[in-house]
Amino acid sequence: MENRLSQDLDHVLDHTGDIWAEMRGERIFVTGGTGFVGSWLLESLLWANRRMSLGIRCSVLTRNPAAFVARLPHLACDEAVTLCAGDAATFEFPDGSFPLVVHAATERYCVPDAERPASVFPRDIAATERVLELARRRGTRRLLFTSSGAVYGKQPAAMTHVPEDYPGAPLPSDIGSAYGQSKRASEFLCAAHASVYGFDVAIARLFAFVGPYLPLDANYAVGNFLRDVLEDRPVEITGDGTPYRSYLYAADLAIWLWTMLLRGSSCRPYNVGSERAVSIAELGAKVAETLDSRQGVRIACKPIPGARPDRYVPSTRRARTELNLQEFVPLDEAIRRTAAAAQMPAFQGDHT
Repeated sequence: MENRLSQDLDHVLDHTGDIWAEMRGERIFVTGGTGFVGSWLLESLLWANRRMSLGIRCSVLTRNPAAFVARLPHLACDEAVTLCAGDAATFEFPDGSFPLVVHAATERYCVPDAERPASVFPRDIAATERVLELARRRGTRRLLFTSSGAVYGKQPAAMTHVPEDYPGAPLPSDIGSAYGQSKRASEFLCAAHASVYGFDVAIARLFAFVGPYLPLDANYAVGNFLRDVLEDRPVEITGDGTPYRSYLYAADLAIWLWTMLLRGSSCRPYNVGSERAVSIAELGAKVAETLDSRQGVRIACKPIPGARPDRYVPSTRRARTELNLQEFVPLDEAIRRTAAAAQMPAFQGDHT
């Protein structure tokens, strides 16, 4: 059966063709392979594996192998894939060596409570430590860690694009910052293990994305807006629409991450995202316009006069100049492709 992402996957190969030879015949271990980022990494890896007869073998950690097989059988049942049942914080190490590792698993955020006062922090840290121990024991040469722009804490309003050398961080007293705190601490763990045990770690600080596999019912503005239009409702903006975000298309994301795994400087973080900032109000209008919605946009609150807008937009100069990466797919086209895929059963359901 033809892969419905074939256009996007050919696009990935067109811009990563020279790196795949370095992975020929290798074994790679992947955590987070059933989520949004991981699904795109698996799609592109297996596409390249077949097209170029690379002989790559991929072990994918998943809490629920049966659910993965039922949702995405073309990935889970590929002959190059071995599913490993387990939790990222406690999984048993598969036998054999893994020269390449991708740690893309992350805990779903939860509000701190009596049972989990630090929210996702301890489990995210435990998962990173477990993957790093796998790398130490299984002869890993290069590891990719998907971190987050949340490590910078709140971006200053006067800073239009946050660079990797910005020393900001989440406030230690902010109990809602568990995700950013855990990613920051995990980067430290990666650097420490790389230094002591002699493998390379590529650190990718992820921002915001759009593309097939993006959940439409989670806390992602662009996904929520797409859902509103596809259900023939007005685009609902719950705030005042002034925050600025930017969105990199998922196929471009795959290009960036594979390049970073093979070519990124060890322990030198790279921002991953788009520099093309749009306000949430502009984003809602663009989704409605691109998809020919007649229902319009509704903004719940009026902006506060004189207030500076919130920003979460990366500088990608380091990735562009050092790794020759760029953004290829414009936002309107990314919206169209994501909406088309969202109406296909294969891209619906829980993608965490």
